[in-house]
Amino acid sequence: MPDSPVSPGDVRVVTPTLLRDWPLPEPGEDKQSSGRLLVLGGSTRSPGAVRLAGEAAFRVGAGKVTLATVETATAGLAPLLPEAALLPLTTAGGSIDVEQAASIVDEVSGVDVLLAGSGLVDAEHAVSLLERVLPHTDAALVLDALGSAYLAEHPEGLWHLDGPAVLTANPRELAHVAGASEDDVTRDPVGVATRVAEQCHVVVLCGGTVKHLVTPEGEAWVVEGGGPGLAASGSGDVQAGIVAGLLARGATPAQAAAWAGYIHARCGERLAATIGPVGYLARELPAQVPAVLAELA
Repeated sequence: MPDSPVSPGDVRVVTPTLLRDWPLPEPGEDKQSSGRLLVLGGSTRSPGAVRLAGEAAFRVGAGKVTLATVETATAGLAPLLPEAALLPLTTAGGSIDVEQAASIVDEVSGVDVLLAGSGLVDAEHAVSLLERVLPHTDAALVLDALGSAYLAEHPEGLWHLDGPAVLTANPRELAHVAGASEDDVTRDPVGVATRVAEQCHVVVLCGGTVKHLVTPEGEAWVVEGGGPGLAASGSGDVQAGIVAGLLARGATPAQAAAWAGYIHARCGERLAATIGPVGYLARELPAQVPAVLAELA
């Protein structure tokens, strides 16, 4: 991969002022005009990830959300997120059966945004499933968590999309895509993220207490804050859902990632102020989103 053109001095801090000067599209007047979103993921080991992502997408204004996941989880998901539609998929070895790919592609043809990867638990399976889905869709795309494994195997696998996808990854996942070590990401997060963004034609959003955001053109931002509580299991699924929901509303990929990184961090700060710096749950984050949006209005 080529060296990064971005130096630390080029990195901008995402602040409320920056976001207010980069306003989101107005929400639509009905669920169709507010964007249609499919969340593809989950497994018998991690059935709640799609629920966290789906609720977060609703909380930022997505109009219609469908959860495509293992059929064994859908009965439990229905009462937890009754606003969402469900696409039950047959299960093989505790994961979505890759033979369900045709049904998934049919469903994706009717949505504006696909969020793929949340709750997948096996990298080899994730690649096999996404190889059967992603080449056949032109929806705006968010790749989350083990969805990143697809890019490690197919670095140019998303170049057919009209615009860049958004990759939401932790440092270990980003390192795998880049062919680097996790220590490399720790030492030079912007450099590694920029190389991935350029080669894979994605907007990268990576990190925890400090999040780094880089576009394929080399633009870079940093989101500071949030605190250690955001390391809770499922927190990343919430952030990915926020990105996808904002894309469904019509935000650009870079805009959706910048707003999502800040909203996610600010939700963590709000919960830390009432509960404590650690100990709150990922499922408590989405309820904070509307108040954060109001703060930024």
